[in-house]
Amino acid sequence: MVGSIESAQNKPYSNGAHNGFEQKLDELRKFIGKSEGDLLKIVGIGAGAWGSVFAALLQDSYGQFRDKIQIRIWRRPGKPLDKHTSEHLFEVINSREDVLRRLIRRCAYLKYVEARLGDRTLYADEILKDGFCLNMIDTPLCPMKVVTNLQEAVWDADIVINGLPSTETREVFEEIRKYWKERISVPVIISLAKGIEAELEPSPRIITPTQMIHRATGVPIENILYLGGPNIASEIYNKEYANARICGADKWRVPLAKFLRQPQFTVWDNSDIITHEVMGGLKNVYAIGAGMVAALTNESATGKSVYFAHCTSEMIFITHLLTEEPEKLAGPLLADTYVTLLKGRNSWYGHMIAKGHLSLDMGDIISGKGTIQGVSAIKAFYELLSQASLNVLHPEAKKPVAPVELCPILKILYKILITREQGPQAILQALRDENLNDPRDRIELAQTHAFYRPSLLGHNS
Repeated sequence: MVGSIESAQNKPYSNGAHNGFEQKLDELRKFIGKSEGDLLKIVGIGAGAWGSVFAALLQDSYGQFRDKIQIRIWRRPGKPLDKHTSEHLFEVINSREDVLRRLIRRCAYLKYVEARLGDRTLYADEILKDGFCLNMIDTPLCPMKVVTNLQEAVWDADIVINGLPSTETREVFEEIRKYWKERISVPVIISLAKGIEAELEPSPRIITPTQMIHRATGVPIENILYLGGPNIASEIYNKEYANARICGADKWRVPLAKFLRQPQFTVWDNSDIITHEVMGGLKNVYAIGAGMVAALTNESATGKSVYFAHCTSEMIFITHLLTEEPEKLAGPLLADTYVTLLKGRNSWYGHMIAKGHLSLDMGDIISGKGTIQGVSAIKAFYELLSQASLNVLHPEAKKPVAPVELCPILKILYKILITREQGPQAILQALRDENLNDPRDRIELAQTHAFYRPSLLGHNS
């Protein structure tokens, strides 16, 4: 069992809050059909920053009710911390009296001393048990129950939280399917992943993480939901006010929104799961470019605003291809884009690439940050929007062109990051191209022409 609940920035909840969480837990248990003594079992799959914080929030709120709920998190075993990370972790521990006292009480402090001295190696699953996420060392979480055997983690779970990157979701859930062959009850899955794949045959369409999970496991799509919003994981755990939407079928999203809602974390519900997932992936594309522009212009407010005008106009154009009512997405998409530009890992990655502190040869999995999902999203959106079957009428040339021809920022990001034909400086050259259209023209074009392609999201025309 997990030890006493001690979260880094959190004071214990009052009796009123305690009773409120227990009532919400009892309501969800009843809704799912849990009898007395039968634990509600929740497991997080993947221990990146958001996946770990999400599990820790549940542990902080509900972990005290040990006779009613079990909360665990799975991550792969055997990932060692390098010496620099171990040294930094030791500094974080000693800078926080609450964390230091907690580790001493749990007889867990000595191993961090030994690692700091170079006398032992720490592993990511090992430190996660003490509340340290490898991708977010500076934000200690509460202690968690960590499982490194995937079958043990999922075989009888009632609710599974997908905290994996979209690029790993299909593979892991195909393995999970093997462990669910004998199941009688159908689990509920909440995906946190923001990313997409492009499927070009038999016709171009987007595949989202919830669709990957459905295909991989056979779990009915009404039991798979998406949760996302404009948030930074560490700030949410530190009780900064945030909001999110849980999207999916009516049956599950309303009770789960209530269960997940906390005083500082508002969770709304919405039925449009696929479009919200796609928007979560789209903003990562342009966040990388924003980081590049910021680095190359020495954080020029003017330069960043020019980029923002062009990238938002492209996103608006793309949303008109994807949905019949794109105006409903404007607020959520811009909010998610804004927070990612300010502090997200994709913007950070673009900044580091432009400064030369990272190389493209290092791949899109970065130590201490995890997977940079914007890279695969750039490839997916470019390939998808390059298909001739999606052609739209070019407003000036008056001839059919692939939609990507109206998205110059997406095109240049593809050439920088995927084909590597050009260096990061090319994004500034693209913005300064005297033939570049006014962003307003692209928005007006999208609003005055029938560009909607239902097939892109798997809908019938």
